[in-house]
Amino acid sequence: MFDPTAFDNMKVVIEGALYDLDLAGEIVITDRNDIVNMAKMSRGFDVQFQLPVAKGNIISAKMEIKSDMINLAAELVPHLLSQRQSGCKLRLQFFHKDITDEKQLKEINWILTEIWGDTRKICQSVTITPSKSLISNCISIEFDRLIGEDQMNDLVELINFMITTIQHLQAYLIEVSK
Repeated sequence: MFDPTAFDNMKVVIEGALYDLDLAGEIVITDRNDIVNMAKMSRGFDVQFQLPVAKGNIISAKMEIKSDMINLAAELVPHLLSQRQSGCKLRLQFFHKDITDEKQLKEINWILTEIWGDTRKICQSVTITPSKSLISNCISIEFDRLIGEDQMNDLVELINFMITTIQHLQAYLIEVSK
């Protein structure tokens, strides 16, 4: 019988929580990827969503987990590797458009720090595509440790923080666009 890994269990919890919110009409799932990389023996899973009634500069969010070969091996063969290497990497991302002003980017960083705290690594990137007159913004929140099955309930709670982040960013972007 197949014994699911921590990655599998966390993926099911994330999917279940997000699809429950989608069915309830609180979010709209816009993308989903479940990747097995045979060359590197790694797995990745992400789900992207947004609020159902988005106005103006639409904010979307993505929750991503990734498990490399070393993480899987640490779980399946614990006597050979440290149990500390067992688990998944977690990254949260938020996407919006058209912000290049340094003052506005700093305000966005302040909004995220207020929600997520100052111990999280928050990075913003701005990509400009001149040929399409497109400015894309990406905010990443990285966690400096592996997430294990012990934090399964925290994953569900993080989704609530992600929704709060979308709401605050949406309100700010509507305000600056006036």
